[in-house]
Amino acid sequence: MLDVTIHDTATRGFASDNYAGVHPEVLAALAAANGGHQIAYGEDVYTARLHEVMAEHMGRPVEVFPVFNGTGANVLSLQSMLPPWGAAICAETAHINTDENAAPERVAGIKLLTVPTPDGKLTPELVDRQAWGWGDEHRAQPLVVSVTQTTELGTCYTPQEIAALCEHAHAAGMRVHLDGARIANAAASLGLPIRAFTADVGVDVVSFGGTKNGLLGAEAVVVLDPEASTGLPYLRKMNMQLASKMRFISAQLVTLLEGDLWLRSAQHANAMALRLRDAVQGLPGVEVVRPVQANAVFAVLPRAAADRLRERFRFYDWDVATGEVRWMCAFDTTEADVDAFAAALAQELAR
Repeated sequence: MLDVTIHDTATRGFASDNYAGVHPEVLAALAAANGGHQIAYGEDVYTARLHEVMAEHMGRPVEVFPVFNGTGANVLSLQSMLPPWGAAICAETAHINTDENAAPERVAGIKLLTVPTPDGKLTPELVDRQAWGWGDEHRAQPLVVSVTQTTELGTCYTPQEIAALCEHAHAAGMRVHLDGARIANAAASLGLPIRAFTADVGVDVVSFGGTKNGLLGAEAVVVLDPEASTGLPYLRKMNMQLASKMRFISAQLVTLLEGDLWLRSAQHANAMALRLRDAVQGLPGVEVVRPVQANAVFAVLPRAAADRLRERFRFYDWDVATGEVRWMCAFDTTEADVDAFAAALAQELAR
């Protein structure tokens, strides 16, 4: 067989869990799903099985709409939950506000109402800063609260915190969307099933992430309350998120969720982040500035050392003004990777 590999497979980075490849078990599942013909556009047996598996995780029947990426999942979720005059309240740091190039507003045609938060998490009190103006034709109507689990700051909502948000939002006539790009990392951090902070506490629609946990372009919109969402089959097609060969997206999600692969991978990524925190927080000039609750480590270090280290291990700035950087671990991050990174950081700090 022709070897078409053109990159160094030993290369590791700490910039994003999206840098990791596809989990070997998922690659095997794709190969197994490849034989013969299956009906296109979601009428295949893998998509049918995905509904069953997701219902087991959520503890109730659900509607599942596989899509290609997290932006598509979030845009579709919000678009199906809101009229054109509707708005979603979210944290200022939420991914839908900071990293999707206005797609929720430009593609979904809805408004985001943001709230600054110290730790990336919303509270009922913070929601109330934007939950007003109903009936005012001059203001976009706040009809959805969107939470990110885990947050962009690496923090994790407890089930009690999400339950309080859902109760507060529903009492005000609003629905709740959960952006779960790292939903498995949250479950691993909490030591709880996914349903404990979604279906069981009142979340209406979930953007279910898989790509950051070892899948190849596979995410899903999961509708927990059918009354909270409408038009998803049509919106998915309109927004170019309907896969013709959907079996290959669904087969990945089934493989992730049918056993414990989702949890094993997330637990490992989280554990590597804790190992990284422990390895660097004692180094002179390094300050870990946020709690490590999932697979992200945020730290402040000297700019010159960060720039030199970046030549050996890629990672991103989080706040250029303060020197804060973000380091991400993935399902394939090894203890040796973490130790080599920490050793390289120590060398650069000593220069």
